[in-house]
Amino acid sequence: MDETLGRALRRWRDRLSPLDVGRTARLGRRAVGLRREELAELAGLSVDYVVRLEQGRATNPSAQVVASLARALQLEPMERDHAYRLAGLLPPREGTISTHVPAGVQRVLARLGEFPVGVFSADWTLLSWTPAWAVLLGDPGARAPVERNLVRAVFTTGPKGLAAWPVLHDGDALNRALVADLRTALVDHPRDRGLIDLVAGLRSSSTEFSRLWDEGAVGRHVSARKTIVHPQVGEVTCDCDVLTVPGCDVRLVVYTVAAGSADAEKLEFLRVTNGVAADGPSPPVPGPFSTP
Repeated sequence: MDETLGRALRRWRDRLSPLDVGRTARLGRRAVGLRREELAELAGLSVDYVVRLEQGRATNPSAQVVASLARALQLEPMERDHAYRLAGLLPPREGTISTHVPAGVQRVLARLGEFPVGVFSADWTLLSWTPAWAVLLGDPGARAPVERNLVRAVFTTGPKGLAAWPVLHDGDALNRALVADLRTALVDHPRDRGLIDLVAGLRSSSTEFSRLWDEGAVGRHVSARKTIVHPQVGEVTCDCDVLTVPGCDVRLVVYTVAAGSADAEKLEFLRVTNGVAADGPSPPVPGPFSTP
């Protein structure tokens, strides 16, 4: 029998343990792997759409949908490319930015749920995040995918950027680091049309970006100390570290606070309360981590 995308999705869903995505494997659970509802939540899709994909009633998923499913199902690169072909799409080419998050990285995320962690692609588009990230910075799920690019947010949408709450930085260090990092990404991914358009668009729309770009700095965005002004708990000062995975296109941005500090108490309060007050913001998307 010929392979179809629906059959492949069911097979990949059945083999994935709930523990791999931070779920509890409760006694009496009938599903061998992930339920359709869990896959839909992780991929940021409706349950009905996942059902129609598996039943073959939805036959033309977009590249963004396939990429989200591949991340949620923790597919290996060859499996991801197979999913693209089954959907009638060309897999990502060499020289272009990958949005694939390796299974090992996703398992790490599932076990780091108490820490604010965001996973970014090489062009600084937010791909996935932990619940703690959402309660500290605001739920990225409320933003359109195009608004989840950190560089675009910093240079074109004001000081808040991707965060719902103000994030205080030291001078223009972040801006310089992002421009330098983006220049390096363009060298690594010279054929990526989205990255080329991002740089061109920012050069035409942001005087500051254009000035920093013309200075020719090259480097990587690494670590910094940031203060988030949260409406419930006030200022939370965190160490922000950027971790890279060898042989992988993604970066993990991790916020941490000193154990036993006042900032740790504030972060724990937000985590326990899900960042929701009686008159506060809407709760973030539940689950071990979220994807667009």
